[in-house]
Amino acid sequence: MSDSSSRQIHQGRNVKRFREMLGFKQEALAYELGEDWSQKKISALEQKEEIEESLLAQIAEVLKLPVDAFKNFDEEQAVNIISSTFHHTQGIVNYNPTFQNNPIDKLIQLHEEKIELYERMLKEKDEMMARLEKLIGNK
Repeated sequence: MSDSSSRQIHQGRNVKRFREMLGFKQEALAYELGEDWSQKKISALEQKEEIEESLLAQIAEVLKLPVDAFKNFDEEQAVNIISSTFHHTQGIVNYNPTFQNNPIDKLIQLHEEKIELYERMLKEKDEMMARLEKLIGNK
């Protein structure tokens, strides 16, 4: 029986994952943790399945993450969630969306209304010019 609660989360691997995602090198993390830390010591730490709570708290503070990120992140579980979410939404995703209430559609509509207004104004101007020419021509 494979119970997900009985699966051990590898805290050292999680430290490595988050450190890399945040762009921290092992040397930088070692420097931030203090004089008695080195790149080699960080490398060894990242191999440990379980890390002392106080040390996890220090690492969390340096990386500006909650301690729970290292204690609870399970890559396999995350991949399963993402994978199942992707498959379940495939039928929902609209690959030919209609953009109602889309700002670009609104801009196009406003532009078309502006053109119509301009064309009406030109037509009225032409009619007014014709009337003026008629008035002038009648003198």
